[in-house]
Amino acid sequence: MSSTTPGLRAYEMSIRSDVAELVGRLRDLLGAQLVAYLGSVTETRAVRQWAEGTRKPPAEVIRRLRLAYQVAGLLIERDQPQVVQAWFQGMNPQLEDAAPARLIREGNLDEVGPRVLAAARAFAAG
Repeated sequence: MSSTTPGLRAYEMSIRSDVAELVGRLRDLLGAQLVAYLGSVTETRAVRQWAEGTRKPPAEVIRRLRLAYQVAGLLIERDQPQVVQAWFQGMNPQLEDAAPARLIREGNLDEVGPRVLAAARAFAAG
């Protein structure tokens, strides 16, 4: 099931999944609170509604969640969910000591997306 390119399967899933499926998988990997943070909502109820398909996040949030899933999927190939969660929340020296989750939530995705992916690939390779 693993491909020659690390994270390729996660990338494909992040693109092919509908929003409800994407959010459900991301919630399974990262937990509802972290997904709520990434999606800029204060309640996990919104995450549950997104996963159920009864509510849809804004387009910009969907982009951020797709990136987060791509990164989480890459990391889960090598580590347990609790390690992946810690990686998202921890100060990362490859990202000027910023937490990847904060960059994904607040940053310009065209700028921070490649940087977060590169940091995730480096972590997974280590």
